[in-house]
Amino acid sequence: MDLYEYQGKELFRRYGIPTSEGRLARTPEDARTATEELGTPVVVKAQVLTGGRGKAGGIKLAESAADAESCAADILGMDIRGHTVTKVWIERASDIEREYYLSLTFDRSAKKPLFMFTAQGGIDIEEVAATSPDALARLHVDPLEGYHPWH
Repeated sequence: MDLYEYQGKELFRRYGIPTSEGRLARTPEDARTATEELGTPVVVKAQVLTGGRGKAGGIKLAESAADAESCAADILGMDIRGHTVTKVWIERASDIEREYYLSLTFDRSAKKPLFMFTAQGGIDIEEVAATSPDALARLHVDPLEGYHPWH
C-alpha cells in the first residue's frame, strides 16, 4: 500500500503523533484559501507516490497567499518521475533544527517489511542511500515474529 504524504500525516495525527498543520488543495485557488486559513509562511508540496519531489521543483516555500496560489499553479500538472501532480499539500512552514528520515516499506526481494532510518534526513534521501549507504540503517522485520524491543 502506498500513502501520500498527507495521508501519512493524517494517520500520525489519529494516533497522537504531532505533525505540522496543513490542508489538501487540488486547485491554485484552494491553495490560496488554505494559506489564508493557515497563515504564512507555508510550504506547497506536490503529492505524488514517488521520491525526488524537491529536486523536481515540487516543493516550494510561499510567503503569502498569492505566492502559494502561484506555487500551486506551477506544481499542479507537473510530471515528477512519471507521476502527474493532481494535488498539493499546503503546510505551515516550520523552523527546522534537524531532519531525520524514517520509512517503512516492503522489501520484495527479502519478502519482509523493511524499516529505514538516517539522521541525514531532508530533501534527497535517494542521494544519501547512494553516497553514504552506511548512514542509512536498515532493519528487516520477520512478519511472523513482528517487531520486538531488541530490534
